[in-house]
Parts: sequence; C-alpha cells; structure tokens
Amino acid sequence: MKRARSFLLMLVSAFLWISCQGNEPEGVPAPDPDPTTDPTTDPTTDPTTDPTLPEADWANVSFTESTGRLVNPERGFYGGAVDIFKASSPVSVSSAKALRTQGITLMYIGFYLKDFMNGDISQAYLDMIQKSMDALREAGIKCVLRFAYQNSEGSKPWDPKVEIALRHVEQLKPVLQKNEDVIFILQAGFVGVWGEWYYTANFIMEPESDADYEPRRRLTAALLDALPASRQIALRTPQFKMRMYNLSLKDTLTAATAHDGSPLSRLAGHNDCFGASVNDYGTFDNESNDRRFWKADSRYFIMGGETCGVSDYCTCPVSLKDMEDYHWTYLNSGYNGDVLKRWEKNGCMDEITDRLGYRLVLQDAAYDRNAKAGEPLRIRINLCNKGFAAPMNPRNAEIVFVDGSGSQTRFPLGSDPRSWHPGTHSIESSFTLPASKGTVYLALEDPLLPGKPAYSIALANTGVFDSKTGWNKLFELN
Repeated sequence: MKRARSFLLMLVSAFLWISCQGNEPEGVPAPDPDPTTDPTTDPTTDPTTDPTLPEADWANVSFTESTGRLVNPERGFYGGAVDIFKASSPVSVSSAKALRTQGITLMYIGFYLKDFMNGDISQAYLDMIQKSMDALREAGIKCVLRFAYQNSEGSKPWDPKVEIALRHVEQLKPVLQKNEDVIFILQAGFVGVWGEWYYTANFIMEPESDADYEPRRRLTAALLDALPASRQIALRTPQFKMRMYNLSLKDTLTAATAHDGSPLSRLAGHNDCFGASVNDYGTFDNESNDRRFWKADSRYFIMGGETCGVSDYCTCPVSLKDMEDYHWTYLNSGYNGDVLKRWEKNGCMDEITDRLGYRLVLQDAAYDRNAKAGEPLRIRINLCNKGFAAPMNPRNAEIVFVDGSGSQTRFPLGSDPRSWHPGTHSIESSFTLPASKGTVYLALEDPLLPGKPAYSIALANTGVFDSKTGWNKLFELN
C-alpha cells in the first residue's frame, strides 16, 4: 500500500510539473476565483476591447526554457545559518558574497539576545545587527531573520519576562524599518529555545485557553508594528495563527484579502520539522484542520523552514507533493543532512532546487506589428510558473522600451507578480510606443532596490535575461 501511494504521489507531481496547470491538491478548500488568472491588462486601456483601436496584426515570439540553475532573489535554499551572540562578529560581506557564488540568495541569521534578558539591548549589539544588514545589501543577499535568547534546552532561563521581550521589539523597530529591503521574512522568534515558541518559561509552554495565548498575541502585534508593512512574519505552527485570532477553515486568506496589509495577510508560517513524522513533531496539532488551513492559507503567504529527521514522510514523492500543497518557497541547505542526502540519492533534489518558490517560464509573446510611434503597442505574454509558489513580497512589473539611441521608457505591466501562482498566466497590456524601432524588455525589479540586477527576477528562458540590467528581453521592433 505504501509503495502504491508513493507511486501515485510521484505521478501527480510529475503531471503538475510537466503540464503546468497549477491544480490545487485534494482536500484543500478551493481557492476563491483569482482575477489575475484571467488576462491582465493595462489599467487604463484594454487592448482587446477598446473600440477606438483597430484590429491587431499579431507578430508571435517563441521562447526556449532554460535548463541551467537560476540564481533568483527571495527563493530557494538558504545558506549561512549563522547564530550571532554578543561576543560574535557581524556577518561579513565576503561570507555573504560566497553564498551568491554557490547560487544562494538567502541567508538565515539568528540574533541571540541572551545577554539582555534583564534589560535593554546594548547599542553595540544593535550596531552589529546593522553591520550585518549592510553586508547583505552589498553582497546581493536577503535574510531569513529570527531573534531568540537561548539555543540550548539546557540553558535557562529560556526567555525573559514578556515585558522585556516587548521592550526589545521596541528597540529593534528602527533597525527593522531601516533594513526592510534586505529582510525577506521575519520568523516570529523571541519565545523559547531557538525562538521556536515551545520551550518557554514566560509565555506558557502548552497554551490551551484564549487567555494563555494573549502574551503571544501581544508579542505578535508588537512585531507587526515594528516590521515594515511590506514584510511577513512566520509563525511556527498553524495553531498559533488560528488560536490567537480565533480562526477556522473558512477564515483562510483569499485573493481579495491577500497582501492587503492587514495583520492576517502578513502572518505566514515556518515548519522546522518538515516531513519528520505524521504530524511533523507537533507542527500539526489537529491533523485535518491544521493541514487544510495551511494548504489554503499558504497560497498567499511565504512558507519555508527546514527538515529535522528521516521518516516515511520525507521520501521524494511525498516531499514533492507536500511542497506543492503547502507552496514552499525556502528551505535550509544545511539541515537535516540525512534528509537532504535521501533526496539526492533518490533523484528529486534538482527538482526541489528548481521549484522552491517561483520558476517563471516565458511560453510565448505577441505584439501588434502595425503599431507606429506615438500609438498604442499591444502586447500579450503567456508565462508559466513551474515553482511551488508565487513571488510573495512586493515586486514591480514593468515594460522597458529602449530605442536605438539607448533612451529608456518604462510602462507598468498592469499585473502583480504576487498573483502569478503555479500554473499558466496570460497577461495583456499596451503602452504608447515611443519610437518605431527599439527593444522591449520585461523588468521584474525589487521596488526597494531598483537598478540592482542581483535583486531582479530572471525568467527561466535561454537568451532572455540580461545580468547587467536585470531585465528580460521580449522582442525587438525593427
């Protein structure tokens, strides 16, 4: 029976990978209709329905999917996994740059505040945090960020009094606000050993009543206030979000509520025992409801974490299916070694590496060959996201037109990349053509780091991405 189930899961995974239809897994509440899966148009002019525009004479452009490894921001395996204490050194530019040479764009940093459990964080330590952020920025890296107090069950106290933790969040707010651009996601932390919200002296180890959850909710509210509104906070289990905010299965995020800036839209998840047991070592308390909640909710938030032990639940077919179901974006490249070796041995590591987060593939494009300078140029782009998830942090999507003299003109594409979930997307837009000849690019830049190619998305096609500009070439007008 186990072999049959594994074979079936492998077939399902292969079908989704090849067909790129983006089907939702069984047992998940069907997501609400997402308007972005329909053709998306320029917000001011719909090129397919505007009666003042003549019928287009479409010129078609084809693309070839690349087979090489892409180095893209805000996705994939993270490296570094550095813990920084009072006596530590800050992250260095060289160590961060070394990750990029390995094809890694995320670094995990755990800042440990054990020396400040009875008072304020020192200015020297705050300066060390800032130096680490500066190093990431120079290296073209972002961080998976966590704050905690102890990194061993044997070291007590595990965490400080609630008011001290809240004071520390208040102190950290300026640092978090200043470094919004290089923070990929903040894991909630602060509570318990490793900041994993379990072994705790001051937040109730196994909360049951609503009152038991109140200290955690206060901390979460403080973190939501301290962290810029564009960034998400990952909670360790679905129960924490459900119990702190009294949510049920009908309260998961939807296309209408995703990325709207509300507290619920900014609360993500991290599973640090992925595939370790039937309930991932307590990650899922109520198996049916918890899993269904995260499968639906994670379509609209960042999901990641690490593995922590070999079991029947981390075989290749099961892991691939789970990463699809829970829309995984990032994963620890260094732990658990035995699980990672299993994936290598059984042949799915390359697929996991390619599909963590987004993998955007241009299928074809078309444009109106009769458009003249000063007139609307209508374009149509078909792309497929073969990854496990959509890009999740805010990202610009622009058409860049470069004429023969090198002059650049930018136009909004009119589609939000955060809505490009796994599956196919047809995007239609138009812009006023500045000149009769030139090159048309699709730029997917980080709005907080414009003009920095290391933080721009490369499409998974050969001969398309320009590493000097960070743009993707669509076609030329001659």
